[in-house]
Amino acid sequence: MTHAWMELTRPDGRNVPAPTDAQLAAALSEIYEGDGAGADGGAPSAVLRFGYDDGLMYQLEVVRGGAIRFEEWSDRDCEIALASPRSMSAGKEDALQLWQWMAQRQVAKIRDQQWQE
Repeated sequence: MTHAWMELTRPDGRNVPAPTDAQLAAALSEIYEGDGAGADGGAPSAVLRFGYDDGLMYQLEVVRGGAIRFEEWSDRDCEIALASPRSMSAGKEDALQLWQWMAQRQVAKIRDQQWQE
Protein backbone atom coordinates (compact mmCIF):
# COMPACT_ATOMS: atom_id res chain seq x y z
CA MET A 1 0.00 0.00 0.00
CA THR A 2 1.23 3.47 -0.87
CA HIS A 3 1.60 5.84 2.07
CA ALA A 4 1.65 9.61 1.70
CA TRP A 5 4.04 11.68 3.79
CA MET A 6 4.70 15.37 4.36
CA GLU A 7 7.70 17.14 5.86
CA LEU A 8 8.56 20.77 6.55
CA THR A 9 12.19 21.86 6.73
CA ARG A 10 12.13 25.00 8.84
CA PRO A 11 14.42 28.03 8.37
CA ASP A 12 16.62 26.74 11.21
CA GLY A 13 17.13 23.45 9.34
CA ARG A 14 14.95 21.30 11.60
CA ASN A 15 12.56 18.84 9.93
CA VAL A 16 8.95 18.63 11.08
CA PRO A 17 7.03 15.55 9.89
CA ALA A 18 3.31 16.09 9.16
CA PRO A 19 3.32 19.81 10.07
CA THR A 20 0.16 21.49 11.29
CA ASP A 21 -1.27 24.68 9.76
CA ALA A 22 0.10 26.59 12.75
CA GLN A 23 3.61 25.20 12.14
CA LEU A 24 3.41 26.16 8.46
CA ALA A 25 2.30 29.69 9.32
CA ALA A 26 5.05 30.02 11.96
CA ALA A 27 7.75 28.97 9.50
CA LEU A 28 6.52 31.52 6.95
CA SER A 29 6.46 34.22 9.63
CA GLU A 30 10.12 33.50 10.34
CA ILE A 31 10.91 33.94 6.65
CA TYR A 32 8.81 37.00 5.89
CA GLU A 33 9.15 38.81 9.22
CA GLY A 34 12.42 37.54 10.70
CA ASP A 35 15.78 39.24 10.46
CA GLY A 36 18.27 36.40 10.96
CA ALA A 37 20.17 34.22 8.53
CA GLY A 38 19.18 30.74 7.45
CA ALA A 39 20.63 27.52 8.81
CA ASP A 40 23.41 27.63 6.19
CA GLY A 41 24.19 31.31 6.78
CA GLY A 42 22.35 32.42 3.62
CA ALA A 43 18.89 33.83 3.15
CA PRO A 44 16.35 32.02 5.34
CA SER A 45 14.16 29.52 3.53
CA ALA A 46 11.72 26.77 4.34
CA VAL A 47 10.73 23.79 2.22
CA LEU A 48 7.50 21.81 2.31
CA ARG A 49 7.75 18.35 0.72
CA PHE A 50 4.89 16.00 -0.03
CA GLY A 51 5.17 12.56 -1.55
CA TYR A 52 4.47 8.87 -1.53
CA ASP A 53 6.67 6.08 -0.17
CA ASP A 54 6.91 4.41 -3.55
CA GLY A 55 6.99 7.37 -5.89
CA LEU A 56 6.23 10.98 -6.62
CA MET A 57 7.49 13.90 -4.53
CA TYR A 58 6.57 17.58 -4.73
CA GLN A 59 8.55 20.41 -3.16
CA LEU A 60 7.69 24.05 -2.47
CA GLU A 61 10.51 26.26 -1.18
CA VAL A 62 9.95 29.79 0.12
CA VAL A 63 12.93 32.14 0.54
CA ARG A 64 13.11 35.48 2.36
CA GLY A 65 11.92 38.19 0.02
CA GLY A 66 9.07 36.03 -1.30
CA ALA A 67 10.84 33.88 -3.89
CA ILE A 68 8.97 30.57 -4.28
CA ARG A 69 10.16 27.51 -6.20
CA PHE A 70 8.00 24.49 -7.09
CA GLU A 71 9.56 21.18 -8.14
CA GLU A 72 8.15 17.78 -9.10
CA TRP A 73 10.25 14.61 -8.78
CA SER A 74 9.88 10.93 -9.58
CA ASP A 75 10.82 10.00 -6.00
CA ARG A 76 12.11 11.22 -2.66
CA ASP A 77 15.73 10.91 -3.84
CA CYS A 78 15.11 13.52 -6.59
CA GLU A 79 16.37 11.12 -9.26
CA ILE A 80 14.23 12.30 -12.19
CA ALA A 81 12.64 15.74 -12.52
CA LEU A 82 9.08 15.37 -13.85
CA ALA A 83 8.89 19.02 -14.94
CA SER A 84 11.14 22.04 -15.08
CA PRO A 85 11.30 23.90 -11.78
CA ARG A 86 8.84 26.80 -11.64
CA SER A 87 9.20 30.00 -9.69
CA MET A 88 7.30 33.11 -8.65
CA SER A 89 7.42 35.90 -6.12
CA ALA A 90 4.58 36.12 -3.63
CA GLY A 91 3.57 37.47 -0.26
CA LYS A 92 3.14 35.48 2.92
CA GLU A 93 -0.60 34.79 2.47
CA ASP A 94 -0.11 33.46 -1.05
CA ALA A 95 2.80 31.29 0.10
CA LEU A 96 0.63 29.91 2.91
CA GLN A 97 -2.15 29.15 0.42
CA LEU A 98 0.31 27.18 -1.75
CA TRP A 99 1.52 25.22 1.27
CA GLN A 100 -2.06 24.52 2.39
CA TRP A 101 -2.90 23.16 -1.06
CA MET A 102 0.17 20.93 -0.81
CA ALA A 103 -0.97 19.72 2.62
CA GLN A 104 -4.39 18.94 1.11
CA ARG A 105 -2.74 17.06 -1.80
CA GLN A 106 -4.15 19.55 -4.30
CA VAL A 107 -1.11 19.61 -6.58
CA ALA A 108 -3.22 20.52 -9.64
CA LYS A 109 -4.13 23.86 -8.01
CA ILE A 110 -0.44 24.55 -7.41
CA ARG A 111 0.43 23.72 -11.03
CA ASP A 112 -2.32 26.09 -12.26
CA GLN A 113 -0.74 29.19 -10.68
CA GLN A 114 1.13 31.87 -12.66
CA TRP A 115 4.60 30.28 -12.57
CA GLN A 116 7.66 31.48 -14.41
CA GLU A 117 9.56 28.62 -16.06
